[in-house]
Amino acid sequence: MLHDPKGGSFRFDAGAVCLDFAHTGGEGDYAVFETLHEPGDLAGWLAQPPLDAALTTPVTSRELAAAKTLRQAIWEAAHARAAERPLPAEAVAAINRAAQAAPLVPELSVGGTAATWASPVRATQALSALAREMIDLLAGPLSGRVRECAGDDCPLVFVDTSRPGARRWCSMERCGNRHKLRALRARRATGPP
Repeated sequence: MLHDPKGGSFRFDAGAVCLDFAHTGGEGDYAVFETLHEPGDLAGWLAQPPLDAALTTPVTSRELAAAKTLRQAIWEAAHARAAERPLPAEAVAAINRAAQAAPLVPELSVGGTAATWASPVRATQALSALAREMIDLLAGPLSGRVRECAGDDCPLVFVDTSRPGARRWCSMERCGNRHKLRALRARRATGPP
């Protein structure tokens, strides 16, 4: 669920957790969307599904800064891929740096019916998992399906996992419906009296 600082919220599935992470705030004009203000905010985001990484050690200010650096790198790389531009070298370097840390280690429950993350669970491990997912996305079979929303002034990016590869909107509930409404109004304005 994404929240607009002007009010309202809408359902948005980016198709990859790393892209969901990229939409937690940002720099410049996107600072109004910031959700990671302090280390506890990062811990809270990482603990939510689908990552479910309940940290066993507190997030440090340094880890929060590293998270924001990774988030910006993912944002820049995703937009470059969506626009079919070369990936920014600094973004690639930041993603690769984050991926070098040990990732989260899955652990099967005693009953064998559920999985959790093996302790200790640290922020750097979760960030490594996000970076590795972004590497897989950019170098894998879905790399040509990273898209930017076709809505006016909507910068959200997502992985188009639809069978025909025709997804255009971040959300039909938001940008898709806005587009349909504008098209309807335009048809009515130019239609017969």
